[in-house]
Amino acid sequence: MPVVAVVSLKGGVGKTTVTLGLAGAAAARGLRVLVVDLDPQGNATTVLDPPAAARGITDVLAQPRAGALADAVAPSAWGADVGVVASEPGLRAVEYGPAPGPRGDLRLRTAMQGAVAKEWPLVLLDCPPTLGPLTSAALAAASDALVVTEPTLFALHGAAQALDAIEAVRQSANLGLRPAGIVVNRVRPRSPEHAYRLGELAAAYPQLLLDPPVPDRTAVQQAAGAYVPVQAVRTPGGRATADAFDAHLAHLLERAQRPGPLHQRVGHDVRAKPRGARR
Repeated sequence: MPVVAVVSLKGGVGKTTVTLGLAGAAAARGLRVLVVDLDPQGNATTVLDPPAAARGITDVLAQPRAGALADAVAPSAWGADVGVVASEPGLRAVEYGPAPGPRGDLRLRTAMQGAVAKEWPLVLLDCPPTLGPLTSAALAAASDALVVTEPTLFALHGAAQALDAIEAVRQSANLGLRPAGIVVNRVRPRSPEHAYRLGELAAAYPQLLLDPPVPDRTAVQQAAGAYVPVQAVRTPGGRATADAFDAHLAHLLERAQRPGPLHQRVGHDVRAKPRGARR
């Protein structure tokens, strides 16, 4: 069961858009997918529009036990193949409240054991845009971490910080965690600035930068406003965006067939620190 934490340490880069795009791509393939919305903003929950579940995610994290997450799963408005564990206001207290007790970062991993692993072939964890308790718990529970960024001045540094955070959690709590790649969102193909920033990322992280980038198309906003996956928007922009997400889903599923070693080391060419580039 691939469990993919979708992360960014900078808000507003479209992390939830990527999570929902991957969920829509899975549903289009007939693959059951569970979206766990750990972001207190709850944008993924808003678009997936689930009914209230018997148990909330804050209850699950407060009293984790094997199988507890399954009690918080609700059906989404996208159909039977897409389930959701909804965000709720109580997550703000988890994210910004007192630090959890010893091994509090393992709460989500414990709660995911059992029924979730049996019922959902793919789990996507939509994380807050910070390295707080919720993102740490997601990374401790994940098999893979997918970094989302934009083609801006801060893209290279943001990606480096996110990869550092992934490595820190791998060493402290989850030796099986692997960086799945870097997705660049909201790219305008005709923009020289975007092309330049993509080149920077490709030079720094040649083994992690995923192709194709996700184009900047209004179909994403149209889909969110209609509470449907972008795959349902049958415009040229919708199809181009859907194709990008399907390619990234294929990458994640292919990785699941060839798990890496438990004590994986990421090579220097992948983890190279960004240098001050000059035009």
